[in-house]
Amino acid sequence: MKYEEAIAKLEQIARQLEQNELPIDQIASRLREAQELVKYCQEQLTSVDEELKKITSGQQE
Repeated sequence: MKYEEAIAKLEQIARQLEQNELPIDQIASRLREAQELVKYCQEQLTSVDEELKKITSGQQE
């Protein structure tokens, strides 16, 4: 999955929650999915940040 896809899914889940579009029995599973997506996005951002620090400090692999 790409970062942009994860963000789009998170936005979709947030929109569904805000507009009360989810049946009550799906809310918990969608929230768990959102947590996993947030974790994935954080990991991607951390990875990119570390790579950028390496590049800017001249320590490319």
